[in-house]
Parts: sequence; C-alpha cells; structure tokens
Amino acid sequence: MRRLLTRTRPTTDPDGFGLADARATPAVAKRPPRGDRFGARDLFAEATFGVGARPGRLILTIMGTVLGIASVVVTVGLANTTAGQINKQFDAVAATQVVVEPAKSTGGGQTRAKARIPWDAAERVSRLAGVESAGTLAEVDVRGAQVTSVPVNDPSQAAQTSVPVLASSEGLLETVRGVVVTGRNFDSGHDARGDRVVVLGARAAESLGVHRVDRQPSIFIGEDSYTVIGIIDDVKRKTELLDAVILPMGTARSDFDLAAPAELQVRIAPGAGEVVAEQAPIALDPNSPDGFSVKAPPARSTVQQNVQADVDLIFLALGAVALLIGGVGIANVTLLSVMERVGEIGLRRALGATRRDIAAQFIVESAIIGLIGGLIGASLGVAVVVLVSALQSWVPILDLRVVGAAAVAGGLIGLAAGFYPALKAAAIEPITALRRGV
Repeated sequence: MRRLLTRTRPTTDPDGFGLADARATPAVAKRPPRGDRFGARDLFAEATFGVGARPGRLILTIMGTVLGIASVVVTVGLANTTAGQINKQFDAVAATQVVVEPAKSTGGGQTRAKARIPWDAAERVSRLAGVESAGTLAEVDVRGAQVTSVPVNDPSQAAQTSVPVLASSEGLLETVRGVVVTGRNFDSGHDARGDRVVVLGARAAESLGVHRVDRQPSIFIGEDSYTVIGIIDDVKRKTELLDAVILPMGTARSDFDLAAPAELQVRIAPGAGEVVAEQAPIALDPNSPDGFSVKAPPARSTVQQNVQADVDLIFLALGAVALLIGGVGIANVTLLSVMERVGEIGLRRALGATRRDIAAQFIVESAIIGLIGGLIGASLGVAVVVLVSALQSWVPILDLRVVGAAAVAGGLIGLAAGFYPALKAAAIEPITALRRGV
C-alpha cells in the first residue's frame, strides 16, 4: 500500500507550483524554432516600409544619386554617339589631308630647299594605297604684272591691289574639295599644251567683274590675255584659292618660268595618314626621301581618343561629384532616421531582435534608396541621350551593359552610405532606447 501511494503521489503542491522529482532530469532551455526568427522576407518588408514611410524625404534623398548616375550614362552615351560625328568633322577638314613640301636647310645665313617636288608628283603619289586624289600647287611670280579684266591702262585711276596668281595641276580642285559653280576646270590637255586658260576663285571673279563664262570672257595678266573657263567656290581646304587666278602648271612653266611645284596636296582615306606619310617621300624621290617634309594627320583612333578624353573627363568629374553628394545625402538621411526611430529600435531589441537584424535593416533601406536613385538616373540618362540625338539627327548609341552597371552602382553607393548609420543603430541598447523613445 505504501508502495502504491508512493507511486501515485502528486507532483504538484496545492498552490500549483511544480515539485521536481529527485529522479527527474533537470530542464534544458531550447532555442525557438528557426521560423520564429527575423527572416529575409521580414527584413525586406521592414526596409521597404521604412523607405516608403516618408515619400517627400525619399525624393530629396535620391536626387543626388539620380543626377550622378544620369551624368555618367549621358557622358558614355553621348561620347559613343558623337564619336562618328567627331570623326566626320575631322575627316572634312584635316584628318584626310596630307601636305608634302620640300624640306628646308639653313646654311650661310640662307634657307634652301633640299629637294624639288617633281612635276608628276600627283601621279606618283596617286599609286599609293590610301590615296584618293592628289594635286600640286605653286605661287606664280608674275613679275609685277597687274591682273585686270580690261587691257586699258588708265594712269588716272587709283592703283588696285593685284589678284594673286597660282598654278595647279588638274587634280588639285578635287583634292581640296572645291566645286565648279560656273564653267569647267582645266584638264591634263590644257596643262600639256600650256593653253592660256584660267579658273577664277569666287571672290577673285567678283573683284574682276566676271560672272559668266558662256561667252568666253578673258582677263589680262600684264598685256597677255587668258580665257576664263570656270569659276570655283566652296573650297573646304586652301581657301586662299577663292581669291586667286589659277593657271595650269604647264602654262605657268611656259609663260612665267615656274621652276617646280611648291607643295603637294593629298587627300587620303581616314586612318591612312601614317602609311602615306612614310611612303610619299619615297615615291617622290627614292634616293633622297629625307628631302621632303610631310604633314600628316594622326591616326583616327588617336584623334578620337584625344577629343573624347577631354569631353569625358569633364562629365565624369561632374558625375563623380554628384554621386559623392548623393552618397553623403543618403548617409545623412539614414542617420537622421536612426535618431528618429530610437523607440522602434529599442522595442524590437526588447522583443528579441539582434544587433545584426537592426544593422541589416538600415543597410537594406540605404541600398534600396540608392538602387531607386540608380534606376531613375539611368533611365533619365538614356532619355537625355535619345533626345539630344533626335534633335541633332544623330543615331543614338548606348551600351546596355553601361546602363545596367550604372543602375547597380546606385545600389552600391546606397549600401556604402548606409554602413555607418547601421552601425550606430546596432549599437543602441534596448533599455536606453526605450527610455528615450517611448
């Protein structure tokens, strides 16, 4: 009976407090299940709520990041878009022009030319790869003769400035991209025969009173008559041709004893400058190629890189400053948010949130703010590039990898900016926070 009563003895006293059996194993505290802890979904939900709680502050916070990311996207996009336009501008003026002149040597107080440009220099150089056209040019010494449109010499009239006289080969006009607006240009036949024909630049024709060539007007160099067969205009290079009377080389040799061309103008394909500069002196004189001085443009890549580097440097510097301002703004607003939410932080710490949970929430909030700014900035940059290209009738060129990287960069900036405020929030003790925030 005693044994039965011992087995059936209650384990609780009348007051309800548990009585531990001497043979019972002491209780061991167990951790709460994994699902009760602060998970990734909770973290993202809390961070999203914290970001959207104050829309006005959010807009002001992301402005710096938006401007910085937009500046970077616009810089890269416009640089790529304008690359072709920049190359076209260089091609139109200097990037496809090579000028060959006799090299100069100084001795005995005098400057002398080391070599003479051959009469057939244009034909020799035209055989080189990359050469599109070539022509020779020289200034003609008319020995003081006046260039007039009438042969009458009236001593009572005031002296007029004589129009300069130049000599050129047939291919010069094409090389300098001139346009015949009236009549025609002289050809190799005029040159070979030494015909007394001339072509006038537009301004020279106006000063001489020649506007039409259908009636074969003439001008006079001294007392000799020369038939005007054409008027040229719109010269892209060597604009001094517009003020001059231009003779065929053969005519200048026979009438004015022209000794040799003064220079050789060459139009080349883009990027062929270095090759032509190296081979042109050899083509003109294989025995003495060092007797010529060649002015050639740099390679296209060098020109393009130099121009783009200057433009990109300015925009990237502005973008970096804007990004720095945006990062500082995110850090300041996040730190202010920490100070305003001290009570919330204390309550969450009291309910079991760890320092890591608190820090992670503020870091994620900053990263979300930065990512929003990056997405908006990248979109704004793309819109600006497309708009500018449309206004200028350009084809926009955008690298999607750059746009995507710029958007991600906004998130990284926000992540870095939120690191210090997150540490400050994690360092707040629960009891202190509850005293100050509740």
